[in-house]
Amino acid sequence: MSESQGQLGLTPSQTVGPFLSIGLTWADGADVVPAGTPGEIRIGGVLYDGAGEPITDGLIETWQADPDGRFAHPDDPRGAVEPSVPGFRGFGRSATDAEGRWEVRTVKPGALPGEAPHIDVSVFARGLLDRVVTRIYFPDEDAANATDPLLSEVPADRVPTLVAHQAAPGHLRFDIHLQGEAETVFLAL
Repeated sequence: MSESQGQLGLTPSQTVGPFLSIGLTWADGADVVPAGTPGEIRIGGVLYDGAGEPITDGLIETWQADPDGRFAHPDDPRGAVEPSVPGFRGFGRSATDAEGRWEVRTVKPGALPGEAPHIDVSVFARGLLDRVVTRIYFPDEDAANATDPLLSEVPADRVPTLVAHQAAPGHLRFDIHLQGEAETVFLAL
C-alpha cells in the first residue's frame, strides 16, 4: 500500500433518500381507474412522521383487487382475469405534496376469499431503509371487518388505524402515522 492510499480519509456519509420524485412517479400514477369511472372513490390522507409532522417527500403505493375481488395477475390463486372495470389497473402511486397529503382515485375492491375488502399499501419515506406495509379497510364493512383474519389479530384499540373514515361523499380519509401515539398498524412481511 502506498503512502497516499494509507492517508485516505473516510468516505463522506451519503443520504439514503428518498428520491421518490425521480422515476417513481408518473402523471396518472394516482389513478387506479380513469376519471369518470362509475363508482369511483378517492382515498387519501396525510403521511405523518413520529413527531406528528407531515412528510412532504413520501410515496404511497396501493395494490388492490377489482370490485369482484379478483386480480389480473398470475398470482391470483383463482386464476388471473381481466378486470371487470374498464381501465382498472389495480395499482396506484401517489407522492405526498408540500403538506404531506396523498390521494388515489379508485373503486372499492371486492372481498377476497375469507377476507374483508381492503387495499394493500406500501409507504416509502425518508428515514425508512425499506418500505412499510399496511392495509386500508372500509368503514361500511363492519360485518366483514369483524371476521377478517388480519383484523382479528390486531388489538381492538389499534383496529381504527386500519379503517378509513368517510370524509365526504365519494371520499375516504386514511392518515398514515409512521410512529407515535397514533401509529398505524404495519405488517411484518
